Amino acid sequence: MVAHCAGMVDLVALPVWVGTLISKYGLDPQQAGLLATLFLVGAVLASLALAPQFQHLSGRVVAAAGFGLAAAAFAGLSQVTEFGTMAALHAFAGLAAGAGLSVTHGTIACSVHPHRLFAVVGIALGFFGIAFMGATPPLIAAHGGPLMFQVFGALMGFAAIVAIFAFPAADPVQNQPSGLSQSMSRMPRSVWFGIVGISGMALVQAMTFSFLERVGTERGFSVQAITMVLVALGVVNLFPAALAALLEKRWPAHGVLRAGPIVQALLVLVIVNVQDFAPYAAAASVFAAVMIFTHTFAFGLIAQLDPSGRALAATPAMLMVGAAIGPILGGTLIKHLGYGSLSLAAVVVAVVAVACFARLPRPAASKVSANSAQKAVTP
Repeated sequence: MVAHCAGMVDLVALPVWVGTLISKYGLDPQQAGLLATLFLVGAVLASLALAPQFQHLSGRVVAAAGFGLAAAAFAGLSQVTEFGTMAALHAFAGLAAGAGLSVTHGTIACSVHPHRLFAVVGIALGFFGIAFMGATPPLIAAHGGPLMFQVFGALMGFAAIVAIFAFPAADPVQNQPSGLSQSMSRMPRSVWFGIVGISGMALVQAMTFSFLERVGTERGFSVQAITMVLVALGVVNLFPAALAALLEKRWPAHGVLRAGPIVQALLVLVIVNVQDFAPYAAAASVFAAVMIFTHTFAFGLIAQLDPSGRALAATPAMLMVGAAIGPILGGTLIKHLGYGSLSLAAVVVAVVAVACFARLPRPAASKVSANSAQKAVTP
């Protein structure tokens, strides 16, 4: 739980992160988005590099070293203001934290009940998000931008210490795929439509979520009001995964997947275009929940389409790529076209995502085809 919260800190902290870079360090939205993107790209590269070698790695050593180095990078960020140095340290912090997160998720996947453990660490991240959103923005407002990086550094340092003394051992040989490139080459072609659709939603999520705090500030909402919205968002995020599990047999996955990008785009339209606090707060509070809810159904459907699990082994990197593009894309659009341009981009991506999800076959049809093919070659 500790390692998951440290490695996934970007999913919780992006609005505060980007907002602080703009308000306290004087960066424009494009520059602030680029720094967040560099952290996420570093995490993507670490995941791609370590995933195929997971069975040969010591999880305890990699997690402790990764989070320890990330702590050092964030400590350095709290002492510098030059953009080039901040960019290099963001990328290095992403590489280091991504390494720790990779072995953390690999170890969870090798547990006796991986889905249950993933749910537990996800709930832990939700509670961490509530605490972070409630405490950090007022402290940053009172003590300045470097405090944010000190908080990140303390979190990474704590995770490194916990990893040294308590990171669990795992036997990755039994459950680990033989290699990322091999698993990707054998995936059913139709599954790629699901991966691209979810990647598009991850892009919209990161593109909008990164500037959620800044949109409120530009509208003249107080720090206390925006903090209240962020805390509400954290509370709401505790429920969508559990709700999706309860509705798994009641709501058709294809319908949820086609509706998810549309609802997400509509929420972006409200968040970046309204001038009143009430609709902004309502849309922002449930914005991330739409992604979590839709993502849960997507994972379930892809698992049925590819029971081997190869596709699910490839989707995390694809999701992180979408999330990495979001902050720099959003910052570039805002810098040149204003906050309203995010809604246009969200609509375009939603159209592509819905089109991709519509190409996913129904599991029953896939099974019938597979059975027919098996009978055709059976003597």
